Amino acid sequence: MAGTRICSIVGRKNAGKTTLAVALSAEFARRKRRVMTIKHASHPAQMDVPGTDSWRHFNEGKSERVVLACPEERYILERSKDDLDPVALAKRYLDGADIVLVEGFKQAPLPKVEIWRKDVGGTPLVLEPGAEVDRWVVLITDDKTIEAPCRTLLVQDTMWMNILVALVWDHATVITT
Repeated sequence: MAGTRICSIVGRKNAGKTTLAVALSAEFARRKRRVMTIKHASHPAQMDVPGTDSWRHFNEGKSERVVLACPEERYILERSKDDLDPVALAKRYLDGADIVLVEGFKQAPLPKVEIWRKDVGGTPLVLEPGAEVDRWVVLITDDKTIEAPCRTLLVQDTMWMNILVALVWDHATVITT
């Protein structure tokens, strides 16, 4: 895993984190980077439909780990008492990535890309008391008046994705084994 980069995409609920993660991932892939992602959920997620074989293996059979192998797709369901540490998860499951994009894990000591929109409300996370502003790579926003202690990209600008890809690549933490 030497040389794998990792960066977190953070923001308030419904700010557009998933949309941004998907767009950024697709752009890295278009540039021939091997990109993998980790999605943080604050609630239990069901990867399979209740009653199907893999669901029954995991939920009724209490299997520690279930691999659901489909043509061109794999899903892993796993029980683990490990802490939710994105670097450990990347080392364990995402070996060989050029870059790992993490959605969420806003408390993790990782470089952060924040997306914040006016209609979501509140203030950007980077402006909260106690925010480790030196971890912010960039704030992406639709508010031209916002003053942030980090770089700011406006979604209205045509080149923001090209700039973002370069910033994320340059500022992502490099994971070593």
